[in-house]
Amino acid sequence: MASTPLVLDLFFLLTTLVALFFLWKTTNHSRPVLVLAIAWLALQSGIALTGFYTVTNILPPRFLLAIGPPVLAIIVLLFTGAGKKFLTAIDLKWATLMHCVRMLVEITLFWLFVDKQVSIMVSVEGGNIDFFAGLTAPFIWWAYSSGRISRRGLLAWNIVCLLSVGNAVVRAMLSAPFPFQRFGFDQPTVAILYFPFVWLPAFIVPCVLLCHVAAIRKLIIDKGIGVTTA
Repeated sequence: MASTPLVLDLFFLLTTLVALFFLWKTTNHSRPVLVLAIAWLALQSGIALTGFYTVTNILPPRFLLAIGPPVLAIIVLLFTGAGKKFLTAIDLKWATLMHCVRMLVEITLFWLFVDKQVSIMVSVEGGNIDFFAGLTAPFIWWAYSSGRISRRGLLAWNIVCLLSVGNAVVRAMLSAPFPFQRFGFDQPTVAILYFPFVWLPAFIVPCVLLCHVAAIRKLIIDKGIGVTTA
């Protein structure tokens, strides 16, 4: 486990539970998705607790086992019939509100920076502006569902926020102690190699990516059809 205060661990546990709740709502209360998500969280917990991810001096990094499968799963959803059907059924309202969890993530990352567990580059102090997505998510949904902004407005917001999470991921990977580390040598991003913070790249980030991908696809292909406004 990371040598972090218990209160920080508990705060991040709450953050993960919030993400799990939003995922459940986004997928229309899908029991299989919920069971799969919990199983994945348990698996990543077990792997991280063995110290497997702390071996960082090899290529490809062992850490790919945390981030690779979820990304691959999203790609499969995009290019298979069953996957496209699943993405079409995503609830656009909850896929948008999912991003509220990013405010909690940014608080966690700043806390971890203060505790010397991540580089300043992944915190708001270092220019990571991903909190913007979490801060604006409820307002952007209200504006869209009330007709104050168009489908194109919501689409643009999703694209900007997708780029934002991409920026945050790159910052985290390049400041972690991998062979390709480029910055953060004085205080590298190590928390994500340990339980429970491995859940951030292994679960929360994929949830955010899934919601952006599903929303963008729905807004372009399905033109927002099936939107829940209640």
